[in-house]
Amino acid sequence: MCSTGSGSGDVLDDVAAALAARHREDARLTRLVRAAELSQAPERDGQRSMASWLRGHCRLSPAEAARLVRNGRALEHLPALAEAHDAGLVSAEQVAVAARAVTPERLSAAAAQGLDLHEVDTVLTGVAVDGDFTALARVVQYYCAALDPDGPETDPTEGRSLTLSKHGDGTLSFRGHLDAVGGERLQAALEAHVQADRPAGDERTRAQRLGDALVQLCDTVLATGSAPVLRGHKPHVAVVIDLEDLVEGTHPSAGRMGFGATISAARARWLACDGTVARVVFGPDGAPLDLGRDQRLATRHLRRAAELRDGGCVFTGCSAPTHWCDVHHLVHWIDGGETSLENSALLCERHHTEVHHGFRVERQLDGRWRTWRPDGTEITTRAPLLSPAA
Repeated sequence: MCSTGSGSGDVLDDVAAALAARHREDARLTRLVRAAELSQAPERDGQRSMASWLRGHCRLSPAEAARLVRNGRALEHLPALAEAHDAGLVSAEQVAVAARAVTPERLSAAAAQGLDLHEVDTVLTGVAVDGDFTALARVVQYYCAALDPDGPETDPTEGRSLTLSKHGDGTLSFRGHLDAVGGERLQAALEAHVQADRPAGDERTRAQRLGDALVQLCDTVLATGSAPVLRGHKPHVAVVIDLEDLVEGTHPSAGRMGFGATISAARARWLACDGTVARVVFGPDGAPLDLGRDQRLATRHLRRAAELRDGGCVFTGCSAPTHWCDVHHLVHWIDGGETSLENSALLCERHHTEVHHGFRVERQLDGRWRTWRPDGTEITTRAPLLSPAA
């Protein structure tokens, strides 16, 4: 708790002090992350990068994990800015903006042009400490543009991004950025659906109509079969639900969808009536009772069952989606292991390789998966640490 003192000035001083303390702690964290990256520490837990370890073991968002890694790399080239960050004078967000000036490509361009990186560091640090956030962004943009004023047209794919955030209730938020041409394509596709669906008395807002149009666009792609094939079959909507719930259940979270969202039994029944939606029904023992009629090959049935049971890579700390994964034999086939759901685990390509080189995964009776290193120690995700005073 911060002390309010006798006036609002005291509170504002406390806020400024708390922010400076946070900046110093962010600087320390950034240095630790960089040290861990340089020592290849994530390899011990079977992760290929520091960013993936931060996502899986510290529960950071992909964006925040990537920012921490980028900041650590950037500060090695900007020692003055690093010192200001250590002193609490510069925020992690400001460092992230400055990091755009020292990407590998821009460092090479600066060296080719004989630019003094020390001078760049000094200027950026001065603006970060004494100017506002917008001023720093402008200076960085000016510097980046000056490195290649007459260069080729920028690759539009470099500026495209889309981040999906799944919430606890299964709803999805997203944010992104498109270049001018990519944005035009998206608007044209969405507007076609918006204008084609304008029933009389429609009271939806513009934002609601665009949201419905995006879902309809996805429905159209899935229904027409024009989407790329993933792991041997076309992408589809899938729901895991107990047979009793499917028949007459009323539970609001009876069904679990392929990407982790939960839906009501009534909603699952509604989906089951749609002939374009594949279904898999599991019995009380976890074995598939009804694998639908769109496929007859056991290997495809087994993969679909494993996808719906596991929901993605089961290796501790990994969040790779199902379409990145292989179906792994827990007891190797060459050693007599059966090709069955009980003897299967969904693993991404990297962790499938790791398991064949000494790591081990095992499914517990309660359905949870556990992972062990080659030395026999278990990999566990870190629980949030509490301060001594907590």
